[in-house]
Amino acid sequence: MKVLITGTSEGIGRAVASKFINEGHEVIGIDINESTINSEHYTHIVGDISKTLPSIDNVEILINNAGVQNNVTDIDINLKATIAVTEKYAIQPKIKSVVFMASASATTGAEFPEYVASKGGIVAYMKNVALRIANYGATSNSISAGGVITKLNQHIIDSPTLWKQVLDETLLNKWASAEEIADFTYFIAVNNKSMTGQDIFIDNGEALKSNFIW
Repeated sequence: MKVLITGTSEGIGRAVASKFINEGHEVIGIDINESTINSEHYTHIVGDISKTLPSIDNVEILINNAGVQNNVTDIDINLKATIAVTEKYAIQPKIKSVVFMASASATTGAEFPEYVASKGGIVAYMKNVALRIANYGATSNSISAGGVITKLNQHIIDSPTLWKQVLDETLLNKWASAEEIADFTYFIAVNNKSMTGQDIFIDNGEALKSNFIW
């Protein structure tokens, strides 16, 4: 299938692109940076999704992954630009599925203010998209990941003190890998045919953890 993924230069986006490529799909990536992915099944477009979007016809799967975390452009990139991407490429008869990368913080609120707001908006918008693309027999879902081992979180991973603190906040005492998130994404986008309008938590039990004092 023809798959469009935003934010493919590193981290979760790169892992998701690699997963779809390895499964034999035609993948197009959009990122503000160049990509190191080298495959005949991959086309990379250097571009800013908050600006002019390229013409790409007949997208069958859209993975909205691009995002920032800086409390300056979070709303513009994570929410407004993602809406623009989805409206341009997904609201059409060829679409089969849309997956949004939200965040566990969209539910817990445990993040920077603008980031939380942007991701909470993504979950609400995902449901709106589910309502509209159901006419095409297509699904729309989001993934709310907790901690993920990526370059963005390297300062936490490299700090023994911070690393212990964040792991202690999870039930399973670990974070997910980018490849694990990619596997979930693939299943939701390709294998799944019946789940739509749902936000999937992949947080190693962080949101569930609570200490009962008697």
